Amino acid sequence: MGRSNGRDEARQGLNIPRHALRRLGEVGIYANPAVSLELQHLAHRYVVRGVESGGAVEQLGHYVTFCHESGGRLSWLHPLDSVGVNGVHALVIAPAFVRVEMFRRGHTYDLLITRHAPGQTESGKRPPLENKILFRGHDGYLEGDLVREHRDQRGSVVPAFNTRAGEVLAIPAQFEVAGKAVTGAVCCTGCQHAHYLRAPNQGAGNPSEANVTEVVE
Repeated sequence: MGRSNGRDEARQGLNIPRHALRRLGEVGIYANPAVSLELQHLAHRYVVRGVESGGAVEQLGHYVTFCHESGGRLSWLHPLDSVGVNGVHALVIAPAFVRVEMFRRGHTYDLLITRHAPGQTESGKRPPLENKILFRGHDGYLEGDLVREHRDQRGSVVPAFNTRAGEVLAIPAQFEVAGKAVTGAVCCTGCQHAHYLRAPNQGAGNPSEANVTEVVE
């Protein structure tokens, strides 16, 4: 996938080519990277809203999840039921969060990690939604086939990314666990569950958390 406008990706998510978006629609994969700013009237504060969503078929995958700014797991507001598979999974509301989005075609991966939070504003005015790219990996490669051969590795591996000059481009350490989770998610055929958002009773988020497990079909 070619390089694209960083400002647009910070706000809207991965700039996926039209023909790839069309193909995702044809195979029934729905991942929604949209992030919105919402007002909590009772608390008198603005929060950000996102939807963990997506899944995979054999040759394609697209998934969006969210985490703490430290990389730890966020609690969902509640899970979401989808009409089919590879659709919406859970809704998250937070004062600020990091979006982790990945697109896979075959063994090639694109990864976008962005921060979203209400910006500064004068009293009484609606603040802007601030969006910042924290990591952008183009054309990453993962040897082996997670879809067919290595289901036991889901949630434990991440693609290798490089700069245009061929140097290693490392995912920020605090987002490595989330990156592994979303890698598993874009290889989860017929996905019906959240890969990184957690139920409120599962304990506090931790960037070094090792219990990001997969539900194997």
